[in-house]
Amino acid sequence: MVLIYLVLAAQFESFRYPFVIMLTVPLALAGALFSLWYFNQTVNIFSQIGLIMLIGLVTKNGILIVEFANQRREHDPALKPLEAVRLAAAARLRPILMTTLATILGIVPIALALGAGSESRVSMGIAVIGGLLFGSALTLYVIPAMYVLLSARVKAPVPAITQVGLPLAGTPV
Repeated sequence: MVLIYLVLAAQFESFRYPFVIMLTVPLALAGALFSLWYFNQTVNIFSQIGLIMLIGLVTKNGILIVEFANQRREHDPALKPLEAVRLAAAARLRPILMTTLATILGIVPIALALGAGSESRVSMGIAVIGGLLFGSALTLYVIPAMYVLLSARVKAPVPAITQVGLPLAGTPV
């Protein structure tokens, strides 16, 4: 988890936004563990592999929202964080739902134990499906709220081209 946080911190050049993204992980893990408990499954090596896969999937959803909100704020520095994240969440809702639904539909045969010897992998399917449903639903609410809360006092990200002192395109020299 620390390695993922550090990679995200390098990508976003901030320690705040990776924290916002990493908040999706406990939500998804709670959904996965609840679904394992509800369907009377155990936490075994297959469900743990599913949890690792789940962490990658839900952080992707958080990255989509935070990155798009940052891009909106770079494009329009006067844009407030609330409006930026609202636009980002609305614009990225369809891709998040499509990837979540495609993953869930792909994991359903594993969760239903279809095929020879597949009973041992049922817990992996249940963990991934439950975690994705719970994590994706809460991600659409928690990520925007935490983005607004943690970026309220932060200026809009400055485009990289202006950081090195070069003029922006279209400005007189």
